[in-house]
Amino acid sequence: MTANEIKKSIRKQLSGDFEKDKQFLSDKSEEYMKENNEEGISAVIDLLSEIMPEEYQKSIMRIMYINGKRLDKVYADILDMLKNKQNLEKALRLAEELYSKITEGFPESDTTKFVSLRNTFEDNLYQIVFKPEKTLNRTPFDFARMISVYGYILVEYRELEKAEEVLKKAIEYNPVDCGPKFELAEIYKLQKDKDKIIEITKDTLRVASSPASIARCYTNLGYMCVDLKEYDDAVAFYYASILFYPHSAVKAELQNIAMITGERLVPPDDKTVQKTFEKYGITYGADKTVIEVSALLSQKSLMDNNIKDALIYLKILYGLTNDPQIKDIILKYEPDKEPESKTE
Repeated sequence: MTANEIKKSIRKQLSGDFEKDKQFLSDKSEEYMKENNEEGISAVIDLLSEIMPEEYQKSIMRIMYINGKRLDKVYADILDMLKNKQNLEKALRLAEELYSKITEGFPESDTTKFVSLRNTFEDNLYQIVFKPEKTLNRTPFDFARMISVYGYILVEYRELEKAEEVLKKAIEYNPVDCGPKFELAEIYKLQKDKDKIIEITKDTLRVASSPASIARCYTNLGYMCVDLKEYDDAVAFYYASILFYPHSAVKAELQNIAMITGERLVPPDDKTVQKTFEKYGITYGADKTVIEVSALLSQKSLMDNNIKDALIYLKILYGLTNDPQIKDIILKYEPDKEPESKTE
């Protein structure tokens, strides 16, 4: 459904009592946020703006709009500019305004913290990994992603110190989103800072929930090792990356190493890979907590007969483990769809 269709459907359920409708719309917003339903979120915000008294509307305008345009619409404009490679300076200016509006309007206090957790899986992973003590308030939009685009543009302009500061702020809004962490890794690769590359990679692996994310972590380590001229270590990381999620760029990097060394590359055995990971303090494979969270959520959803959510968590679990029993459960409910997993 489009935002307008959702809005029309929800409007029929409003009572005309502001306090009751505000709570109803707040609950609907929470529901759409957990589903990562951007159209639903947009519809709810529009309706809230419609029913709010004038003093509330002024407050909403102050923190949710830039020059009469809502924050998510400004973000969409920035993405269009980047996609079309036009008005990059304007994109930079808008991204900076967006960053300032978010950080000033939704700050962390001594007792509360705004978070942009996108679904139930991220909610649970965040609670277990980071054990927050403050009251968590959900943001109306994905601020981690919105802020990250500003960091990305700053990297393009080679304003690396400012970009690092911005991306760390993005991570504060969602520490379990790998996206801003990967952008931060790009900065450290440009700076050739081995210690920071390893540190951010470890942080990313703590919350990585897909074979592709884990593979990208290993690829970054391989890139670092090439810079250090540690070619055997680079080969181990690159092959580990391919085992989790094959990518043509990684295969090209392996060919590049063969050209540099003048040697025919042979896939390393498991013992060699394990030693390489231990050398850099990296644990091979998916984080145990991520696996446990996906397993617990899938089990609970199945017990509640919530098959839709169960399949989401089961697919995460299978992608990280390759467990044939998990695959059989998925195929029981989706017999015509082959679930994705790491390739080893």
